Amino acid sequence: MKIWKLYFSEFIGTALLIGIGVSFVILDFGKGSPIVSLIPSSGIRRALTGFLFGGTGMLITFSPVGKWSGAHINPVVTFSFWMKGKIKSTMAIGYVAAQFLGAAVGAFTLLFWGSIGKAIYYGATIPGKGGASEAVLGEAVTTFCLVAGLFLFLGYKRLRPFTPVLFPFLYAVMVYFEAPISGTSTNPARSFGPSLASGMWSGWWVYWIGPLLGAFVAVSIQTKWLKMLEIEVAKVYHFEHDPFKVFHI
Repeated sequence: MKIWKLYFSEFIGTALLIGIGVSFVILDFGKGSPIVSLIPSSGIRRALTGFLFGGTGMLITFSPVGKWSGAHINPVVTFSFWMKGKIKSTMAIGYVAAQFLGAAVGAFTLLFWGSIGKAIYYGATIPGKGGASEAVLGEAVTTFCLVAGLFLFLGYKRLRPFTPVLFPFLYAVMVYFEAPISGTSTNPARSFGPSLASGMWSGWWVYWIGPLLGAFVAVSIQTKWLKMLEIEVAKVYHFEHDPFKVFHI
């Protein structure tokens, strides 16, 4: 039963990421939101949204949720650690299942935004004017940056304690530049939740193919050419906490 605590932590963490993080998307861009008139510049609102979304992930990572499961809260992060051999296949499957279930529950809370959320499909990620092909490329590039940045911080012991702090600033930049192309998901579970809530599934496959491709390239480069970046455990923070000895395999 103890191992289920890890899955439950991933479930809670992902639910919080969707429920709170995507709420910032609705608050900053939903029709009728006061933020839209208060900050007319869509570029500034994109950067602010990215920072707040990444900040949500950072706080989840610092929390007890991160202490138990390692705060993957993203299937491609789990996939990346699995590629490095830092998490067993059965556990990785459990993590991903918990993440999608958490995304579904977290997305339910987005419905409380009513017409403000409905106007933008409750924060669903949709390919931009460039179509699905550009969106796949955009997701691949941004997810590459996410995984490469994560491994860079985790790989250097001096940077490792500051790993969660990377997320607000990284997402602020990525959302500012890339959001018009794909919505800057970098997370299949993040895209799944709002699509489930809104029924908007346009280009849903983009948010699988792009992030997995970006993660695969990032891990492959690190494994082949940046071996000095030693990834010790499948955790983003709380590295010393391993109650069931499951992260050292």
